Amino acid sequence: MNRPEAIAIGCSMGGFDALKILLAALDPRLPQVVLVCCHTAGNVEAMCELLASHSTLPVVEARERGPASGNTVHVAPGGYHLLLEHDRHFALSVDERVCFSRPSIDVLFESAADVYHAALIGVVLTGANRDGADGLVQIRSRGGIAVIQTPTSAKAAAMPQAALDTAGTDYCLPLEEIAPLLNRLCLT
Repeated sequence: MNRPEAIAIGCSMGGFDALKILLAALDPRLPQVVLVCCHTAGNVEAMCELLASHSTLPVVEARERGPASGNTVHVAPGGYHLLLEHDRHFALSVDERVCFSRPSIDVLFESAADVYHAALIGVVLTGANRDGADGLVQIRSRGGIAVIQTPTSAKAAAMPQAALDTAGTDYCLPLEEIAPLLNRLCLT
């Protein structure tokens, strides 16, 4: 297995609370890039500030042409698809919504899979639609690792269930067990 270089996380309904739990339990020594797409109608800058108060890693809103830095959580801005370029800088797009969403988890996952290939971990958390399922297929097809929150532990089971049904998974765990898994995969 390649040592992971990046972790891409997608969530929707109930995602903010899930992210608080997950980010609080990540090891602060993680050198990986952490990419987050959370469907939210709110202020992403304020969400980043609130998540940062729980996170062991810095949390920032991703910016056009900004670098995808390790040991940092980069959150997709509202109203834009977040893509990763091959030079590992971000690009923002206002292309059509995917699964009724912009930013779309599928778009982020597919873009990150194109860059990181087998050195990517894709994580699908709680949510009320199927966004992320097709992107997780792309991650797994390139040799990356899929981690899905158990639907029964999610506030909204539709998103993790769709990911399980569409992509399958390498790990399906309750929310509280996901960060310890990521720490093991990324630091050992």
